Amino acid sequence: MNALRIRRSAVAVAAAALLPFSLAACSDSDGGSDAAGATTAAADQAAGDASTEASPAMDQPFGPACASVPKEGAGSFDGMAQDPVATAASNNPALSTLVAAVQQAGLVDTLNNAKDITVFAPTNDAFAKIPKADLDKVLADKATLTKILTYHVVGQKLTPQQLENGSFETLEKGKITTKGSGEEYTVNDSSKVVCGNVKTANANVYIVDTVLMPQ
Repeated sequence: MNALRIRRSAVAVAAAALLPFSLAACSDSDGGSDAAGATTAAADQAAGDASTEASPAMDQPFGPACASVPKEGAGSFDGMAQDPVATAASNNPALSTLVAAVQQAGLVDTLNNAKDITVFAPTNDAFAKIPKADLDKVLADKATLTKILTYHVVGQKLTPQQLENGSFETLEKGKITTKGSGEEYTVNDSSKVVCGNVKTANANVYIVDTVLMPQ
């Protein structure tokens, strides 16, 4: 009997001694699983945050001429986004010749009231490439001026991706073609986009360095 009691006591002592180690092992296993889960969740969140941050950047204006756009006020990118396209263009000094031509053709209300359009907007330097006598003649001929200006307008909002290899009907009923990628695009193989993806209240604007002529 004494021997049996001794053996039972020894088993009990051994079990008691092993129990803490078993609990510790379970605890470590659970902790490792929790840590791995937390690490994965953190990585997923970081990737999501990075994606969220990258998306708006892809939708920003681009091109060398964008640097000359005012940082604040009605002529800034934020300011232009609040106004319809003709009004927004009037606040950009680099587009003053275009704005004067739009006013001369009586197209201010047409452009401001249009929905979801794209305007390829020639800079003052683009108009300066046209001999003055020829430009004055066009400005004095409302029908011809209207034809040229509406050729610069497409009846949908175009993203940069759509310009990579595009062909679009204009309000003048002609066609324009676009090519490029990244931040470099050309229109009709001749006019370069110098500041693209500029948002106004009703249009996407791509500022170009050459006046487009109906084909």
